[in-house]
Amino acid sequence: MIEKYKQMWRECLEKELTLYASDQHIQLEKPISLVVQKPPKADLGDLAFPFFAFAKLFRTSPHNLVETIIERVESSKGRPIGRLVASGPYVNVFLDSKVLGDDLFKHVHEKREKFGHTHSLQGRRVMVEFSCPNTNKPLHLGHLRNDALGQSISALLKANGAEVHKVNLINNRGVHICKSMLAYQKYGKGETPESSKIKGDHLVGDYYVKFAQWEKEDPEATTLAQQMLKKWEQGDTEVLDLWEQMNRWTLDGIGETYERTGVSFDRYYYESDTYTLGRDIVLEGLEKGIFYKEEDGSIWVDLEEIKLDKKVLLRKDGTSLYLTQDIGTAISRHEDWPFDSLTYVVASEQSYHFTVLFYVLKKLGYSWAQQLHHLAYGMVNLPDGKMKSREGNVVDADDLLDQLSELARSEIVAKEREDMVDDVDKTSEAIALGALNYYLLQVNPLKDMVFNPAESISFNGNTGPYLQYMGARISSMVKTFNQMKEEYTDIAFDASRLSLSEERELMVLLASFSEVVDQAAKELNPSLVTTYLYDLSRLFSRYYHEYPILKLEDKVLVKARFTLVSMVLQVFKNAYDLVGIPFLESM
Repeated sequence: MIEKYKQMWRECLEKELTLYASDQHIQLEKPISLVVQKPPKADLGDLAFPFFAFAKLFRTSPHNLVETIIERVESSKGRPIGRLVASGPYVNVFLDSKVLGDDLFKHVHEKREKFGHTHSLQGRRVMVEFSCPNTNKPLHLGHLRNDALGQSISALLKANGAEVHKVNLINNRGVHICKSMLAYQKYGKGETPESSKIKGDHLVGDYYVKFAQWEKEDPEATTLAQQMLKKWEQGDTEVLDLWEQMNRWTLDGIGETYERTGVSFDRYYYESDTYTLGRDIVLEGLEKGIFYKEEDGSIWVDLEEIKLDKKVLLRKDGTSLYLTQDIGTAISRHEDWPFDSLTYVVASEQSYHFTVLFYVLKKLGYSWAQQLHHLAYGMVNLPDGKMKSREGNVVDADDLLDQLSELARSEIVAKEREDMVDDVDKTSEAIALGALNYYLLQVNPLKDMVFNPAESISFNGNTGPYLQYMGARISSMVKTFNQMKEEYTDIAFDASRLSLSEERELMVLLASFSEVVDQAAKELNPSLVTTYLYDLSRLFSRYYHEYPILKLEDKVLVKARFTLVSMVLQVFKNAYDLVGIPFLESM
């Protein structure tokens, strides 16, 4: 919405500058184009247009030019409604509260849960790959950041009109998978998730850790794992049966975690189906002279064009690498669901891999390879350092959620709020998920971060629970108003009554929501939404504490302020959905 007002005022000021240039017989080499900014403080205005660049052209100071243009605009006919103020070299605009309020009310009332959505990506088909777990261990904190980013980015793309297809590549083969299987054969004694009452992915993960301990004591263990992989590739029945069983245990367990965290996919791919893909494509590339063969028979790609060395695509024995596999998988995916773009949500450690992958696909002549993107998100670490799954010192996803949920429950009990929530267990779980997703998404995806569980679950400050509490507080106000709404049935919303600077500031921020949603999708950066949410919550909290809303004798003013609050609540809900924060009516 705010874009409309920016465009309106930009066109008005550009027109007046152009007319002034004509009056001064100044020849313009190109059309005047103004930049619009946000003033550093709300009391300076809602929009700011810098005039530095035009002072020399008009042979005057920026401030004098600003005052001249303001005077001309104010005396012109058909100018937008609003107040202009000279602020040094800037023309600052205060939007009219009534015009903005009426416009905002109309859009929020009509669009409701779609308010803030745009059509900037309408007609685009976007595939997003994320999560991609191994079937030898449960999800950990690193996966949770990946999943939070993938789910949020998909929601943002969809909110801007794109058709989104979420895919997950399950890494279910390889020597690392055989390590868990080998340890189970040695130590398992027929144990199952049912007999041990251990979640399937946790049980398999325990054997992966046991193998690492065994490997330290007996180097021969690694050789045995490699031999098992060869048996798997040769179709050994006993190995395949064990592989299928342990894969099923892990995937069932991971599926429960996905359900718990609200993560879903439109299609799953499995490495056991895709690992042979790409080989024939590389051989075709060799025939066309795109790749070359070394004396030992291995096939390589020259990367000098992108200022890298070279990369092997097929080993001398003709076997594939991960890169070969990913070449085939990307092509297969485009055949399955022809996309306009594909974004891989994968940690920054794999930046080299994707640089080479994208280059190879372009060299092979696939036009859609120009629209492949790698969201190289930063690592998430513990306060005491990096996680290592082989040593068993990772932050397990389920354990972390349990810990956060218990912390939330303790907070509810400590504040004696059990009677205020419908279900303490469900509420605690929702608070835990809100805390987790908000904490993981509030940092720019490209940056490394440290996850602190105690900080994330705090009900105060820049946290998910604090935002959920703001939503619950407004919901309580809505319930109170609904009990007396018959008194206000015949009273219309009068935006002119919202005359406080805080009220105008709230309306401007609400009107800016679609701009944030659009920018977050373009940058693949959910932290823009979390920052917006925190700014909105702080501003609303100040307004809520300083001014009465329902306890006023002036019913027209009550209706106006309550309507504004209702619009704030709708935007909270819409923004929560984009970053995986469950909405709670009470907590």
